Amino acid sequence: MWTKPTALAMAAALVAAAPAVAQPLSAIDWLSDSIRDPVTLPPDPEDGIADSAAVGTITVTPLDAPGLDAVGLLPNSVTGFPRDLWGDSSIEDLARLIARADVRSSPALQDLLYTLLLAELDPPRGADTDNTLFLARVDKLLELGALDQSKALLERAGPDTSALFRRWFDVSLLTGTENAACDALRAKADIAPTFQTRIFCLARNGDWNAAALTLETAKALGYLTEEEDALLARFLDPLLFEGLPPLALPAHPTPLVFSMYEAIGQPIATSTQPLAFAHSDLRPVSGWKAQIEAAERLARSGAIAENLLLGIYSERLPAASGGIWDRVAALQRFDVALRARNPNAIAQTLPPAWKMMREAGLETAFARLYGAQLADFSLTGEPARIAFRLGLLSPDYETIARANSPTAPGDAFLASVAEGTPLPPPPGSLRAAAVAEGFSSLTPPARYATLLQENRIGEAILTASQDFAGAFQGDPSDAAGAISLLRAVGLEDTARRAALEFLLADGAA
Repeated sequence: MWTKPTALAMAAALVAAAPAVAQPLSAIDWLSDSIRDPVTLPPDPEDGIADSAAVGTITVTPLDAPGLDAVGLLPNSVTGFPRDLWGDSSIEDLARLIARADVRSSPALQDLLYTLLLAELDPPRGADTDNTLFLARVDKLLELGALDQSKALLERAGPDTSALFRRWFDVSLLTGTENAACDALRAKADIAPTFQTRIFCLARNGDWNAAALTLETAKALGYLTEEEDALLARFLDPLLFEGLPPLALPAHPTPLVFSMYEAIGQPIATSTQPLAFAHSDLRPVSGWKAQIEAAERLARSGAIAENLLLGIYSERLPAASGGIWDRVAALQRFDVALRARNPNAIAQTLPPAWKMMREAGLETAFARLYGAQLADFSLTGEPARIAFRLGLLSPDYETIARANSPTAPGDAFLASVAEGTPLPPPPGSLRAAAVAEGFSSLTPPARYATLLQENRIGEAILTASQDFAGAFQGDPSDAAGAISLLRAVGLEDTARRAALEFLLADGAA
């Protein structure tokens, strides 16, 4: 417990570290305003008077030195992209396309987007020094809930500016590594934390007296709202407030506020918060149901591997029924049957597991886990039909298509798409017709061809991906041009996988 200080002896020293005007918020509006630009003191007039004719130390920066926009985790030997993929696109156009990208309907297009966000690529020509493209990539990863990837990207770049550090700090809060973030903050004298962040980190580092004094100083100087003061006071000494009504829960907390509410025993549900907050529910301290729900949300966005989802599903036996528990039980029964290599049990447990995983929007995660394994079993009837579709949604889609001899027109068309040579589409299927048209030519439509001619290949890929994703709920014909563009730039695998997902979505094939 701390005692209220009677004087503000540290006020003058603390004011210099907390300017009154905060820097603009990121495009990610839930980021904590944890860092402020350091105060720049005016130069001493005497500094302009030379006291020597000797040449001082000169720092040389090459004019063509790449900025952070070139930083990535995946080299071109892994991605297959040329280094100049962004070419002559403008930074603003690329940042806008990345911010607006919504490819949730297609895991294949999600994978492509992740590759673009994490790739090592030369900045577009005429790039500025504001790291605009790098920040746009990090912010999209944060929006997708891909905290591990965004943290790795930030650490590769070195979070040594306010804009980078505040993102890294918030990712650390949401992944449970806040102590390391506070240690880093303490070691960086050139980055000035806000009062809230300073108080939080002092407390996390065990310096409760300094945290209490800083809180009183911030109150006296008017840097805290009533809500911030109330939260920080309870965070520092919750025992003083026992028996009092709980604080009102904020509708849109920052990661810093989220962490402090959890610390005072008023955890905020993550289900209504941005996807990144779901990571806090993956920790062992969370209940199993919360872990499952968080893992499912993150698996849908491609932020976590499907094996992590399976591990959480398999943690224990459901103690209840209905809703999510029926889905967990169905998957567990199927997993046991597959591990036992029992064809009869597989045939019985596969249809309900497939139905429930599909209803939850997790059919591709299910396929990636089991599609290739199911190809080893001779099934008949509906289980065989489901196994075939799971195989087509798996990474081994082409091998599985070649190994099967489907007789139904819809299945034969699916197999031909998996092999990249579509048969004539089944009558009446607009999606099949669009896919067949897309594979009929490597000449993309004019709206993409113009971008390619202007050396804006990456921009064309982003545009086509968005158009293709929109075709899942909109005009199926939009998929045709996007497929031809993807194939024209060498993304054959993405084109086939996305086409198969497009055909299999909502029972289209």
